[in-house]
This record gives sequence, C-alpha cells and structure tokens, in this order.
Amino acid sequence: GAVGHGVRKVVVLHQNRPNPFNPSTAIQYDLPSAGNIRLEIYNSGGQLIDVLVDGWRSRGSHMAVWNINGHSSGVYFYRLRFNGHSETNRMVLIK
Repeated sequence: GAVGHGVRKVVVLHQNRPNPFNPSTAIQYDLPSAGNIRLEIYNSGGQLIDVLVDGWRSRGSHMAVWNINGHSSGVYFYRLRFNGHSETNRMVLIK
C-alpha cells in the first residue's frame, strides 16, 4: 500500500524555546487532527501549577507561551494531553 509522506499520526510536543528561560518560554506542538487539548505545567514535585491551553485546536502547528508569574528557579514539566495521548517534556527556569 501507499505510504503518506509527512503525515504524522501522533501529536508532536517540541522542546520549549528558549531553555533555560526567564521570564517566558514558547512551547510548540503539532496536532495530527483537530481536537480538544490540554497543555499543563507541573513543578518538580508533580503539582499542577498552570494550564496554558484547554480547549479545541485545529490540526497543524500551534504555539503557547508560559510566563513564569513569580515561580522560582528550577525544573518544570509541561504535559500535552490529546485524544487520550499524553506527552511530557522538561524545562529549566533560571532567575
């Protein structure tokens, strides 16, 4: 059978830029289809501290920005949930 080139079946969560960062960082993600997504920020202790995106997004590439809003230096995690799929990346905040 024919294989479609450049067609991603899964969501892609890119490394944030810049990283390390202060006072804000951009997170890019690519969706294989439209749907409801949630992009969450967790601290190193695993506590949810922010939700950047919560709702319907179209297929394709999107960008979300996180402003630190007084959070302290350290390691944070950002998690993208989409259609039952979850992907997490790590980022570093330096003050």
